[in-house]
Amino acid sequence: MPKLNIVESVRDALDCEMKKDKSVIVIGEDVGLNGGVFRATDGLYKKYGNKRVIDTPLAESGIVGSAIGMAIAGLKPVAEIQFDGFTYPALDQIFSHAARIRNRTRGRYTCPLVVRFPYGGGIRALEHHNESPETYFAHTPGLKVVIPSNPYDTKGLLIAAIRDPDPVIFMEPKRIYRAVKGEVPSKPYTVEIGKAKIVKEGTDLTLIAWGAMVRECMKVAESLDNVNVEVIDVRTIKPCDYETIFKSVQKTSRAIVVHEAPLTLGFGAEIAAQIQERCLLQMNAPVLRVTGYDVPFPYFKLENEYLPSEERIINAIEMVMNY
Repeated sequence: MPKLNIVESVRDALDCEMKKDKSVIVIGEDVGLNGGVFRATDGLYKKYGNKRVIDTPLAESGIVGSAIGMAIAGLKPVAEIQFDGFTYPALDQIFSHAARIRNRTRGRYTCPLVVRFPYGGGIRALEHHNESPETYFAHTPGLKVVIPSNPYDTKGLLIAAIRDPDPVIFMEPKRIYRAVKGEVPSKPYTVEIGKAKIVKEGTDLTLIAWGAMVRECMKVAESLDNVNVEVIDVRTIKPCDYETIFKSVQKTSRAIVVHEAPLTLGFGAEIAAQIQERCLLQMNAPVLRVTGYDVPFPYFKLENEYLPSEERIINAIEMVMNY
């Protein structure tokens, strides 16, 4: 079984689905001849040609708007946006049209569109290249939001997203694009959208995270001798698998949510509220959040101060365990 990193898993998933289904196309800036800014589509242009791997002008609203029309007409476009912060010009197309097509037409039309892009900090990039905008998309009815944390899930979730009849926002943690390799089957397979994964079982406290923060939580969980930590990889922000979270928290009686996005109205707030509503009587401490701050993502000298670190997660664990 080949060992791939996350970028390679993205390319493998696209290749599998393009080979299987001629209606699957790739569209975006530099996705063709250059193979994408992170080379996630490298080689697809040569293999499938310029009618299925389409280079576009630098116009995110146009990329997504064109892809929506293609999806309604029966294609399955995968639209790449080069960076997280560049999704903002396309929000009108995503919110006002892609998310509403099924409801607007009373089910006569669907929009089988995937919008995929790298997200998050940790690579010393410029402004608009380090955003964590998952909350915007999760707040919008009609969208699914998927964030893998490892190569195996990346391939399976992206194939599931391409096959989904409704629009899926697929966010790839660029910080760990090439940080780790894992075994990934060569044949197509899917990972269920809407199902979280317990990546480490524990009894004392539940750490809940997604994307690159799963790795940080695992480092902490494996470094502690005095606290038996359970780690949940949410994988799908929307729909979110709250039942897995509730079951874990009812067992451990303590919970911390970790994410890169700013604190206020970050998705951790929704998870915390859901836990309080369902599990309050089983809790031994309030739900804490370890997150980015309510400021624009800083330039590289302060990047490590902004991102949730092992130290900040451990401090939160100590607060919860000593409550």
